[in-house]
Amino acid sequence: MASLQITGFDGGPVDEQGTFPLLYSTAEPLDSSAVQNWAASVRQSVATQLSRHGAVVFRGLGLADDAAFDAFVAGFDWPNFTYVESLSNAVRRNRTERVFTANEAPPDVSIFLHHEMAQTPMYPSRLFFFCEQPAQSGGATPICRSDWLLQQLAEEAPDFVHACAAKGVMYSQTMPADDDLASGQGRSWRSTLSADSVAVAEAKLHNLGYRWQWQADDSLHVITPVLPAVRELADGSRSFFNQLIAAFFGWQDARNDGSKAICFGDGTAIDADAMATAIRLAETLTLDLQWQQGDVALIDNLRVMHGRRAFAGERRVLASLVA
Repeated sequence: MASLQITGFDGGPVDEQGTFPLLYSTAEPLDSSAVQNWAASVRQSVATQLSRHGAVVFRGLGLADDAAFDAFVAGFDWPNFTYVESLSNAVRRNRTERVFTANEAPPDVSIFLHHEMAQTPMYPSRLFFFCEQPAQSGGATPICRSDWLLQQLAEEAPDFVHACAAKGVMYSQTMPADDDLASGQGRSWRSTLSADSVAVAEAKLHNLGYRWQWQADDSLHVITPVLPAVRELADGSRSFFNQLIAAFFGWQDARNDGSKAICFGDGTAIDADAMATAIRLAETLTLDLQWQQGDVALIDNLRVMHGRRAFAGERRVLASLVA
């Protein structure tokens, strides 16, 4: 069995809770037949470390493709959160039942910091990412501790943090009739809602507490129920758990305007200056995960935001989510 070296990630920030992220590296690659058993052997220790550090990177395991990544994830034996059942607004392509492409948006589209699916009532608890092929240039995955961000934000913008916690937030979005590969949030309403008819789509939206309006081009404008913007974590800390930065910055396409995509749960506007403060502080806490082929990153989705830098060349980063 491969021996482990556990260290802080080069260049990662450190506070009293430790390094971010934590790096698991091996001196020799795993035999392909041992991947699942190796993952099972470290599952408990990794879960403990993840709760403290927020993200764990595995490097040097020798994983080569989606099948090896699938076996690695299977070794953790955590409940699968499938793309099909999710309300993710990103266009993705399944490779296996549990493994899919991270986002099919074009290379020049940046995906800004967010908690996976925090703009929906259903979101995963943990995220696995696997680098099958790093980009020729760019393509890093920025990651940011939202609990650290909230602490700093509470000092600089306490009224904003109080409003986020007290009021929650709502998101509005227009989903196309068919997948739009030019957009980072281009998943069609048919795919998002697993609906083959208007009636099925409306029934699901009603059950989820959404409001909606059909557009002339068969696209669908939806408004979420009130969702949390601040979340209390199991250890008693709090996290800036939302999609506010991504929506404000990045929900820009032929159908959507990020400046109009978010509001507080009572319908009042979110102050642009407060958002600018949140974005500035997040940038100071963000580490760019520069991918190497075969890397796996495990992220606590309740504690850590992630995104995607623009890139050149072919980049293949796959994902698998935990319920």
